[in-house]
Amino acid sequence: KEEFFMELSKKKVLVFGTGKSGIGAAGLLLQKGASVVLYDGNQEKNADELRVQFAADAALEIVLGTLPESVMDTLDLVVMSPGVPCDLPEVLLMKEKGIRIWGEVELAYECGKGDVLAVTGTNGKTTTTSLLGAIMQAWKKEVYIVGNIGNPYTDAAPKMTDEAVTVAEISSFQLETIEKFAPKVSTILNITPDHLNRHHTMEEYIRVKELITENQTADDTCVLNYEDEILRKFGETLKTKVIYFSSLHKLEKGMYLDGKMICYSDGAEVTEICRTDELNLPGRHNHENVMAASAMALAYGVPVEVIRKVVKEFKAVEHRIEYVTEKNGVVYYNDSKGTNPDAAIKGIQAMDRPTLLIGGGYDKGSSYEEWIQAFDGKVKYLVLIGQTREKIAETARKLGFTDIVFAESLEEAVQFCADHAVSGDAVLLSPACASWGMFPNYEVRGQIFKELVRKL
Repeated sequence: KEEFFMELSKKKVLVFGTGKSGIGAAGLLLQKGASVVLYDGNQEKNADELRVQFAADAALEIVLGTLPESVMDTLDLVVMSPGVPCDLPEVLLMKEKGIRIWGEVELAYECGKGDVLAVTGTNGKTTTTSLLGAIMQAWKKEVYIVGNIGNPYTDAAPKMTDEAVTVAEISSFQLETIEKFAPKVSTILNITPDHLNRHHTMEEYIRVKELITENQTADDTCVLNYEDEILRKFGETLKTKVIYFSSLHKLEKGMYLDGKMICYSDGAEVTEICRTDELNLPGRHNHENVMAASAMALAYGVPVEVIRKVVKEFKAVEHRIEYVTEKNGVVYYNDSKGTNPDAAIKGIQAMDRPTLLIGGGYDKGSSYEEWIQAFDGKVKYLVLIGQTREKIAETARKLGFTDIVFAESLEEAVQFCADHAVSGDAVLLSPACASWGMFPNYEVRGQIFKELVRKL
């Protein structure tokens, strides 16, 4: 690893994307002595606002809008932000020119130290990562919880010692651009159709998710969902150790649910972890998240009593894709913390069933295209409240989504959803907007939603 960084100190590196991850990657590269071109295709971005995040004398050039080929021809390496698709014309041109392309995860891994435990999957990543992070923090001194969860991996990498344990939530976008990234323990929680606008085919999406095991060895472990047919078969092809978890089958070897007891069998001996009614995480999907995190921790050598204590105490993040209750086969989720389109995209991506979505609120001047595009065929009705409802409806219609209903209040929105949902559906409050004008803050909005749902 070091050799590459000795070289890097004289290299010219383009960082593609100026979000949190891009800024983190640029900062890390500058620390390593590289000269950096920070690039964003959006020419509306403010170069001065980007520059003030770095030292005045940093070896940094900012390019917005079109990327000149003359700049491209001077590059040694490109570091992609996870939100930037790898099939953009300029990225394809860089590939043609033979420029090395990494993701932000690969850069952080190359710079970091210690062991990595990595979580991917379509749904449940954030809960599993948070829970595994909490287990590790109860057992180890130096733990970093990074990645898609909102803490850039590149921010943590320079602080790591050899004793570090990094728990990383890794999205499919981040896996597209790995080279040497090799977790000690990985998991793929599940694979359902998602992000097909980005990966185009289900086969490609599956291939990218499975890359998490690409560099793992026979000493490493991959934890897989036995109930996911794709993953069950995939496990049979791996050179790593494999631990399956199952919410529906009693496994001879692996993590499984026996009635209400979560158990782990090593093939000879069965260890009881805890009962599902002792958890603060209701719902089968959450029991699977607990099994996955527990299996990863056991594979890494964490004592079972540490795991047991943490999983019983762990609480879901309130107002963040928070399970409220199930009524008549309809599951209700409170994602009031989804106060911008980006956060609300996570909310809808977490749904694995037809969804009645409540959105709208105070206008922060956001644009709603990407949020609407992320519906991916899952949304049955978009029920809109608040000041932004006309603006969101107009955007949705422009993109061909027309199942739109206006409600005068949150109460009316919840009632509409309850009347029109059928067993197997989800109702999700994930507004993509601030709460002001109707509520003092998102917490109050979430509390009121939960009260309305419980009263139904």
